[in-house]
Amino acid sequence: MKTSQTLISTSKFLSLVLRHQDAMTGDAIVGCILGTAVGDALGLPYEGVSPMRAERLLGPPDRYRFLLGCGMVSDDTEHTCMVAQSLIEARGDVDVFTNRFASRLRWWILALPAGVGKATARSGIKLWLGAKPENAGVFSAGNGPAMRAAIFGAAIDEMSPMLEMVRASSRLTHSDPKAEYGAIAVALAAKHSRQHPTINANQWLDQVVDAVGEAGTELIELLQKAIDSVGERESTNTFADSLGLGKGITGYTYHTVPVAIYAWLSHPKDLRQAVTEMIRCGGDADTTAAIVGGIVGTGVGREGIPAEWIHGICEWPRSTVWMERLGASLSGCLAGDASARTPTVNPIAVLLRNLFFLVVVLFHGFRRLAPPY
Repeated sequence: MKTSQTLISTSKFLSLVLRHQDAMTGDAIVGCILGTAVGDALGLPYEGVSPMRAERLLGPPDRYRFLLGCGMVSDDTEHTCMVAQSLIEARGDVDVFTNRFASRLRWWILALPAGVGKATARSGIKLWLGAKPENAGVFSAGNGPAMRAAIFGAAIDEMSPMLEMVRASSRLTHSDPKAEYGAIAVALAAKHSRQHPTINANQWLDQVVDAVGEAGTELIELLQKAIDSVGERESTNTFADSLGLGKGITGYTYHTVPVAIYAWLSHPKDLRQAVTEMIRCGGDADTTAAIVGGIVGTGVGREGIPAEWIHGICEWPRSTVWMERLGASLSGCLAGDASARTPTVNPIAVLLRNLFFLVVVLFHGFRRLAPPY
């Protein structure tokens, strides 16, 4: 009798542990998606502006300045959402994931997104011209794969399957191994952020070294420099300046990723501080802030993201409510829920939204022609 009762008690305990783990993963996924979105939306009006002029032209990045006090998202968040949708449909199969993500990318390009990266645009066109997903990538070390990589670390526990998914996502658009290595570093940062209440930078770096091998030595050296510099408690902007990026972070992944990692390691549980410091570095501010937001958001969950930033995003049809539903569906899928379905969006609504978004982007472009310089 005691043995039977012990087995029942053990079974209940394991069930509670698994449910707790599922809840934590679900919160991490939602935090990752929303963290990416708020970083993207806050950084968007600062994109391409130098740090000095951004302060004079727009003011500090402490609130949304894109559309009448509201924020909108760009390709960084949209790609993260498409990855999450494709992961749900893949059910762990990397080939299915690749095909579903390729299909989404193909239709995403057709909806006329504003500000899409050159490599991603070219790969989307190649897909429309009949290229297979494994041949669609172009040789570029841009930060496109890194911008959508945090969701893999937020969602997938096992190292090998996670790395396979990151590689498939990267190679679909960027064939330069550097882009892949940067994405791996971001995904592992999000995974570490989710699994460790206290960040151990050296432990995380060891995992990156194992994943990228000797071919990633240049990136490893930059990441080691970031780790060494964190202890000096300098601002993210100061670290960027030490890398020769004082006028803004470029879209080159070996510029983007080390600075984003520095912002994460400096403020691993403070999304507000991490994201705003990242934006103050200038340059590709929406993507860099989206990466930082995704990593930190994975660790702090939805509750760790300022509520006014979540509610201040004015998006349709991919609203923040839709994003939370997407995160919940992905979490359910990973927990073995066969009924978990992929939230979809109306393609006509996406096209209309993109046309409106383009008008706002053009307004900002013309605004930059005027003083203050």
